[in-house]
Amino acid sequence: MRYHSYLNTAKNIIENYKGEIPFAVFIKKYFSAKKKYGSKDRKQITALCYNYFRLGKALPQLPIEEKIIIAVFLCERDNNAFLQFHKPNWNEIINNPLEEKCIIANVNLTAVFPYADELSAGIDSHVFNKSFFYQPDLFLRIRPGKKNNTLNKIHEAGINFKLYADDCIALPNAVKVDTIVQVDIEVVVQDYNSQNVLDILKENKHKDGDLQVWDCCAASGGKSILAYDILQGKIKLTVSDIRESILNNLKKRFKTANIKNYQSFIVDLAAQNCQLPLNSYQFIICDAPCTGSGTWSRTPEQLYLFKKKIIDDYSLLQKKIVSNVIPQLKPGGLFVYITCSVFKKENEDVVNHIKEKFNLQLLKMQLLLGYHKKADSMFVAVFKN
Repeated sequence: MRYHSYLNTAKNIIENYKGEIPFAVFIKKYFSAKKKYGSKDRKQITALCYNYFRLGKALPQLPIEEKIIIAVFLCERDNNAFLQFHKPNWNEIINNPLEEKCIIANVNLTAVFPYADELSAGIDSHVFNKSFFYQPDLFLRIRPGKKNNTLNKIHEAGINFKLYADDCIALPNAVKVDTIVQVDIEVVVQDYNSQNVLDILKENKHKDGDLQVWDCCAASGGKSILAYDILQGKIKLTVSDIRESILNNLKKRFKTANIKNYQSFIVDLAAQNCQLPLNSYQFIICDAPCTGSGTWSRTPEQLYLFKKKIIDDYSLLQKKIVSNVIPQLKPGGLFVYITCSVFKKENEDVVNHIKEKFNLQLLKMQLLLGYHKKADSMFVAVFKN
């Protein structure tokens, strides 16, 4: 009866989720209102829902219950009690390769993410589609001077990890990092590729005083902290975003990260008559609002609910933002355009828009693929004024 109950509860949750808030927030509120579920029940029901979303656009004709069972078969790699109850013959072969399981379950991988014609150049659509059935790793960036202490704490906790480069750690996604290390003091929770989008700062060492940096779509401030660490605090930092609540959260994070000297302001950078302070900057970070399609293996509900027309909406928004921001760049300054999207209209097309409208030199344009490392995929383009 337990596994019937899990299936019915997951179906009910999926039917009632409309995407207004992140699914992690939605399901937390759901369980807060339903006190009868224990921690084990909540964990298993949550996993069923996330597995279902990982099917994306595939199998639209099937009932939710059938899709949940298929999704468990495709997403899980170890013997599964839920699958043993509902489909024992599949549970016996649950560790088979994904492609074989797709054939058995009659799932067309191409249908999971049916937007191959919209992808940026260089993406293997088949491998990308497969990546949705795997939970990405949790990546940490070790802050300067904190490496030995951080690694010692992780060793003592007995957690398996991979060390990428000198300051990037990959952990299993379920690890509760804040119980082991000091987040934003010793480490920053930041995806593998997100840690690499400002490498231009490492390649072009600034020697004359503090670098004037504007993080124009700062959000939670991850790129600002990255710039601060790369520049070893030799930075004159300005941050902005569209809502006061966003900047309030950023300020709390900066306080923890010991970043004290910075300016901040609220602005809608997509507004036609955008009013900006009379400043100019040597380095502008534009981590633009986007579909987030490079992160959907981390938030598969967005893949499940996605509508193709949204790509054009974001592309237009991004062009408005860069058009308002770039005039603030000083001669000789660098402009870094970043998305966590895999769509050409949000990436190369915006780069072409910048090249056509502004007299900037494109220094590099790079798609940072994450699906080989269980990480997010990102796009970065660097311009010089």
